[in-house]
Amino acid sequence: MSDNIGTVPRLLDWDRERIRARVDQLLELVSLDPAETRDRYPAQLSGGQRQRVGVARALAVDPPLMLMDEPFGAIDPINRERLQNEFLRLQREIRKTVVFVTHDIDEAIKMGDRIAIMQKGGKLAQYAPPAELLMQPANAFVEDFVGSDRALKRLALQRVRDVDLWEAPLVRVGESAAEARGKVAGSEVPYPLLVDDDGRPVGWLSERALQGERVGDELRSRADPVLEMEDVLRDALSRLLAEEAQYGPVVDERGAVTGVLSIEILSHALREDPETVPSGADAL
Repeated sequence: MSDNIGTVPRLLDWDRERIRARVDQLLELVSLDPAETRDRYPAQLSGGQRQRVGVARALAVDPPLMLMDEPFGAIDPINRERLQNEFLRLQREIRKTVVFVTHDIDEAIKMGDRIAIMQKGGKLAQYAPPAELLMQPANAFVEDFVGSDRALKRLALQRVRDVDLWEAPLVRVGESAAEARGKVAGSEVPYPLLVDDDGRPVGWLSERALQGERVGDELRSRADPVLEMEDVLRDALSRLLAEEAQYGPVVDERGAVTGVLSIEILSHALREDPETVPSGADAL
């Protein structure tokens, strides 16, 4: 992999030590362990790892502009979503201008700051931020291209961190049941959320757990789905529906609960004008 990533630096006559240092830096940037992957052949890597190496190679000499032509097109849906999220994380660090070519309108909405939709013959149908594209399609072609579920697609423009979460009534085993019932009474969430000593969610408590003097550990249900602040709202909604849940605890980078996302919050988000979240990429 070091030879692959170092192709352009070698063409520019970088010395060996400089290339090696840059390769290791880029492997770490794309979340690959240099010691494990530096000397591997492409056939020894997974498809997702090869995609990451391709991004590292493109960044080798720190270009001001990058062209990515359907970079995730041959990846299975699970790894594709993971790589998309990884690229958005990477983009927040490197802040590059990226022209991202895709035939997937959902991917374009998720990845791009501005989207250019091309009609047959190379005619530009519309060039606009994702929110404008969804709410004000320029013509029937664009309207048909973005799909009839335009309102739902708007959830792809926002992340969990962009909405006001509800405060979770957090309780721990052994604390006063009366105090726990008071937390629930003053919360928008009707069920107490059991957390461990580090504030990580365990599950939603049943009424039985609050009947004694101290909080018990009888659960109504597990805390699934557990969401993160960087999750896209559309993905969060999908996970809530899959679990048949009204509420999902949201955790920080340490895994501790910071709030609760509800179906009601998502309903309000659908009715409001979304704010675009810069990613630094233009999608074609």
